[in-house]
Amino acid sequence: MSIYDVAVIGSGPGGYVAAIRCAQLGMKTALIEKYNTLGGTCLNVGCIPSKSLLDSSHHYEDATKHFKEHGIEIEGKIKVNFKQMIDRKAAVVEQTTKGIDYLMEKNKIEVFNGMGSFIDATHIQIEGEKKQTIEAKNTIIATGSKPGSLPFIKLDKERIITSTEALKLKEIPNHLVVIGGGVIGLELGQVYRRLGAEVSVIEYADRITPVMDAALSRELMKVMKKQGVKFYLSHGVNKVNRKGNEVNVTAVDKKGTEVEFKGDYCLVSVGRKPHTSGLNAQAAGVQINERGQVEVNDHLQTTAANIYAIGDVVRGAMLAHKAEEEGVLVAERIAGQKPHIDYNLIPNVIYTWPEVAAVGKTEEQLKEAGVAYKQGQFPMRALGRARASMDTDGFVKILADASTDEILGVHIIGARAADLIAEAVTAMEFRASAEDIARMSHSHPTYAEAIKEAALAATENRPLHL
Repeated sequence: MSIYDVAVIGSGPGGYVAAIRCAQLGMKTALIEKYNTLGGTCLNVGCIPSKSLLDSSHHYEDATKHFKEHGIEIEGKIKVNFKQMIDRKAAVVEQTTKGIDYLMEKNKIEVFNGMGSFIDATHIQIEGEKKQTIEAKNTIIATGSKPGSLPFIKLDKERIITSTEALKLKEIPNHLVVIGGGVIGLELGQVYRRLGAEVSVIEYADRITPVMDAALSRELMKVMKKQGVKFYLSHGVNKVNRKGNEVNVTAVDKKGTEVEFKGDYCLVSVGRKPHTSGLNAQAAGVQINERGQVEVNDHLQTTAANIYAIGDVVRGAMLAHKAEEEGVLVAERIAGQKPHIDYNLIPNVIYTWPEVAAVGKTEEQLKEAGVAYKQGQFPMRALGRARASMDTDGFVKILADASTDEILGVHIIGARAADLIAEAVTAMEFRASAEDIARMSHSHPTYAEAIKEAALAATENRPLHL
């Protein structure tokens, strides 16, 4: 029987990064993955393939709607080769997952393909092509999450689908009904809207992206409405039925009126749930709570002292980069180091166009906590770079402490917001004030200038270009 210092169950961003860090720290490491490819949800059926389709559909939209204004004329009809778009997405996924294979070899991590389950706290059974058992002094559970649903919805994965199936459709829907106005529903809804589908988003809450700052939610919905996406807020879905190639979705609005939607596809994107089935966690003394999450302490240690859990399977936001940070933290703790994570400074991003990104506290959270704050906001349309690229939607909003000027939250909607948010994370990590950013030189012309201008607005209400 092979004996390892650490075994990692699950090869998503949290799992494979944890394995790499353990190996870097000199530990003999095993990685167990039940599927044939490494990378988990993010690389195979999540972040990477969805961004591939978002980029491809964005190129198509630019070609059909914006090239002419740039002086680019294309003779003949521009058309979508949807099969090629899906094939390119698959090629990107394959290239990325092979990159993980390379990293495992480079770091001398032994990979086991098969379902890993606990025999006890130090022994793991792996059922793949053959059944085998390994011994691990420490184990990291990184089994991730899977798409959630509603109790009355029968997912047939043909017409009533999750994000997994939405990434590999054989045709562009005529009418895609999206249940859920969160990140996944909006991103995939925008993909298919660009490609010509009618898209209806049904959201139970009174706004989309309920966890984001309300100003971002309002602006994103306004922009996506201009793009042709239809929104139905404060609608509770209570029936989803399929008849042939038609899907009927029934919802009740805030007045109690029943509203019916008919489409050829229905995307159920009502969140994700932890994936712990098959782990046999109780055999190792690992406690699972009523929400299906692995119970952990502040060091991500489970109720079994030598077993840890990270990523979507534990509390907190279900974000790939959060899982990565947790994977590194656990590896370093096992090695006797004392790392930490400030969860308040883990950014959240929506990869629609315009992109949406945020870090720190929202205005609603500060009000609820009774924190005195000031804010500065600057519109993208006032930037020379935004006008040059015709990406003028959105704004940057900075929230700072009313007395100390320390930055408490940064909220961005606009071109390249996903990249711009890193400046805010860096500033907040060093507990910068709004004035600190306002006094930093930002290259011109860039989208990043909006952050400087918003900081000026927050500090002395004196943006230079507004």
